[in-house]
Amino acid sequence: MRIFLKALASLLIAAISIATMDARGQNLSATSVSVGNRAAEAIVGDQDTINGVKVIRTLVASNSDILTPGALPVAITKPSLPRVFAPTSPRSIYTRFPWKRKIVTTVFWIGETPTANNPVPNTVSAWDMRWTSNYGGYDNPKRSAREGYIPKGFTPGQNPFYFALPYNDITRTGTKASARAMIPWFKKTFHRSGRTVLKGRWIAIRREGHTCYAQWEDVGPFETDDWKYVFGDDRPKTRKNKGAGLDISPAVRDYLKIPSGYGTVDWRFVDIDEVPDGPWKNWGANNPFANSALTESGSDSSSESILKVRELRDRLIALGNADD
Repeated sequence: MRIFLKALASLLIAAISIATMDARGQNLSATSVSVGNRAAEAIVGDQDTINGVKVIRTLVASNSDILTPGALPVAITKPSLPRVFAPTSPRSIYTRFPWKRKIVTTVFWIGETPTANNPVPNTVSAWDMRWTSNYGGYDNPKRSAREGYIPKGFTPGQNPFYFALPYNDITRTGTKASARAMIPWFKKTFHRSGRTVLKGRWIAIRREGHTCYAQWEDVGPFETDDWKYVFGDDRPKTRKNKGAGLDISPAVRDYLKIPSGYGTVDWRFVDIDEVPDGPWKNWGANNPFANSALTESGSDSSSESILKVRELRDRLIALGNADD
């Protein structure tokens, strides 16, 4: 019988503890169960205040036999300000845009004339018929003709950190159906049929411990409709140039320390607020970091606005921490 009563007392105490959690501040009457010469008491009081914070007293044991109001208050959850992530360095994990790994990469440059391996001239781009003049001249790939990440002799009018991927979202007749279905940011940035939502988008490119950031400014290598690779899980469709799936500028090549015209890299799309500080922010009328009047590929958030939002966020977080 004593064993049964002890078990019953334990069950009642557990039930009272659960009821305490559900009650959240409601008054519960004390419950006492006698077991021979011992008593197990469970007492739950009203909400209390410690240092201005409302708490609920939990039950703790003062010895092996008696439960008394505890000294371990549990703070009632109160609304908190959202925590916004503003990176100053690349994220190691990101689920929205996964990495595409071991992609053969070739080098191309603004002003490049046709060759056997590259029959399409790069004096114009898929989206800019005055690409060379808008850039400011020939983006000479020879290292001896460069000063840092830009060509000697002129300051580029556009971002020298650029790339090409083998997909174009527009044709002469308008926007492709595959663009509407496959581009993750299409609904956010689409304005009218025939206007690209790809130009100026950013990607991260990594190789042997180095990660570079660049903007999408042309289409290639070779293919113009390889959406299954660019936005899906397929490997690049082309078998030319060792199956290259990405073209990068001389500035990207030099930052990643690719010794020749070929390299193997990983890459993925990034949102503009993921782009950390680096030389890719320094030049270009097409660069939202160098030209605060720009928006990111037609979005409604300019880089200047992003900075203001981050500043406001930091102030709100500081106020929230002061109240804690």
